[in-house]
Amino acid sequence: MPHADSSYFGAANGNKAEVYKQVLEQAQGLVTGQRNWVSNFSNVASLLWHAYAALPAPSSSVNWAGFYIRQDQYPSPSGTSTTDPSVKKNLWLGPFQGRPACQEIRFGRGVCGAAAEKRETVVVPDVLEFPGHIACDASSRSEIVVPILSNGETVAIIDIDCAEPSGFDDEDKKYLEELAILLAESCDWA
Repeated sequence: MPHADSSYFGAANGNKAEVYKQVLEQAQGLVTGQRNWVSNFSNVASLLWHAYAALPAPSSSVNWAGFYIRQDQYPSPSGTSTTDPSVKKNLWLGPFQGRPACQEIRFGRGVCGAAAEKRETVVVPDVLEFPGHIACDASSRSEIVVPILSNGETVAIIDIDCAEPSGFDDEDKKYLEELAILLAESCDWA
């Protein structure tokens, strides 16, 4: 059963790897026995938010942590998924922590859409230098987006923004990619 203590990140002495290991361990515990992506992503968004706050700068300057879900992964009103190939692939806003955000992003647009379309992690040290960057929060300066893949297709993305340039590195990429695999395997996808 989820417990608020899951989001307590004690003194990590600035050790990002240790905090990420705790995120992965806590995420595994929170998703066990729960296949619903809304529940799982909501808890993990909270974990990430609290984890970054426990770290020194630039990690403590994370100002948005959450998810976008591929449009056809949402159930239709009839309860079935919509997988019409003529429909343009879009990402819809999912669970997150931070300021209100863009509600819909087309595959290929902005950092999120680029990662979703390429099916690979995109790390942007300065979003002002990224062609086509979508500025949901003008205070964001760097971003990392990690696709969540199921059967080789992007079903969702992890999106983390930082208010400082160069807020993310290879260590962030490594652990967020591990988290993406955990979430892909722990949720039911249409």
